[in-house]
Amino acid sequence: MRVLRGRGRTVRADREHTARLLADAADGRPGVRVWTPPRQVAFGRRDARESGYDRARRAAEAAGFTPYERDVGGRAAAYTGGTLAFAFSVALDGDRGRIDERYATVARAVRSALEGVGAAVSTGEPHRSFCPGDHSLRVGDGGRSEGGKSEGGKSEGGKLAGIAQRVRTDAALVAGCLVVSRADATALATVLEPVYDALGVPFDPESVGSVAEAGGPSDAERVARAVEGALIDRTDAGLPQVDRVGPEPW
Repeated sequence: MRVLRGRGRTVRADREHTARLLADAADGRPGVRVWTPPRQVAFGRRDARESGYDRARRAAEAAGFTPYERDVGGRAAAYTGGTLAFAFSVALDGDRGRIDERYATVARAVRSALEGVGAAVSTGEPHRSFCPGDHSLRVGDGGRSEGGKSEGGKSEGGKLAGIAQRVRTDAALVAGCLVVSRADATALATVLEPVYDALGVPFDPESVGSVAEAGGPSDAERVARAVEGALIDRTDAGLPQVDRVGPEPW
């Protein structure tokens, strides 16, 4: 198993490292990467078809985020430079099926890691959340104060992780974003509000949660290593080989 640490100097260079994980998996070598991508708004293919796409890209740039179109579907996701991302690549041996099983495997791993560092996490997502999907994680009830509201005053736990999947004939990459600190959640909500408005997609800034809001740490390195370990444990590929591809922010 190959484990990548660090990030590339640019958005494009950084994404090439993750693409290598998918290529390696096709050759029979699974991979894991948990890192902090460069500051960006990653648009999905559906976004690129919207009439307001160019305006959304300009909104991202105006906020200091590099706009980038990723090669999977879904809606825009943002990374502040402190937001975590995770990726898990496996070979398919010609079987493109079992998509839901791979989603479930990664979601369980991430949830287990977060609970291991003290966060209360549930599956699902709040209404009008960023990059909506069927395999998200949100702040659980244990992360909220009495009365059914979180410490931040929200009536439901905010979304803290979204998961997507890219499937080829020979390999699959299950990847996602993970919001760790409250400050990061605020920054994401601020940039995504005008982006989603331009795309004509409903979005509630209050729907963005964080590991810290769920009762976990704001320490991105601690969370990253916990998620990395949980993903490694989901394979039987032997001892991991750690390769550093760039600096880390901690």
